[in-house]
Amino acid sequence: MDSFDIYKEIFYSNKDFGGTVIEKHINKYQEIDNIYPSDNSFFIIINTNKFKYEFISKNFKQVLGYDVKTIKNGGPNLFISLIHPEDLRVWLNVVSELFNFEIKKELTNINKKLLYSYNFRLLNSLKKYLNVIAHLTPIEYGNDGKPVIAISHYTVIDEGKEYPITGSIKFLNDNDVYETLYYKNFSHDNLTSKLTKREIDIIQELALNKSSKEIARRLFISQHTVDQHRRNILKKLDFKSTGELVQYCKTNNFF
Repeated sequence: MDSFDIYKEIFYSNKDFGGTVIEKHINKYQEIDNIYPSDNSFFIIINTNKFKYEFISKNFKQVLGYDVKTIKNGGPNLFISLIHPEDLRVWLNVVSELFNFEIKKELTNINKKLLYSYNFRLLNSLKKYLNVIAHLTPIEYGNDGKPVIAISHYTVIDEGKEYPITGSIKFLNDNDVYETLYYKNFSHDNLTSKLTKREIDIIQELALNKSSKEIARRLFISQHTVDQHRRNILKKLDFKSTGELVQYCKTNNFF
């Protein structure tokens, strides 16, 4: 099943997505699939009140090898049991901190424009751990300010290698471009800790093959400012080229 079928299926799963901010998020996920292999992505819709999955895309079996019905019956508890034990504790901390950040910053006026992202290793049916980047978009919120129903987009980026676990919150600006509100490496200090939120935004745009002029328009800043950010980023991280920079950031959950 290719990425087009996956996206068509998610819209069939809920007709209410069409013409809403949720559709905009889903369209942005397709941009992510232009960065990573599209046939390694799948969707899940989770209901946290009932602690069950409302929807799992059919290609889940293609990507991870498990039968969709088995995962749906097992629910989030089964899925969580597949997370690498060393990553699970960190991941739980990531989720808690991201939600608390949203509540503390009182982002209710833009809550449906938010995107949570994080990464972890997940066990497939062949008993091999795969590195997964997850992007979660809240659809409905409860009285406690936390998401009740959310749509998640997961992408397998490679097999086996251990990466730092990071978490971020982004929001869709008026140009439907993600801007970073919060980013943190929860595992250990690394090169990315030197970057500002705006520099992270610039890297994301570079990975989408956007020019400095396009980035300036999309992020509502001047082209001169974009070029200055690009020079600063390369200097901070000691990379010689934009390609080298983007490749590094693909494996550190910037997208």
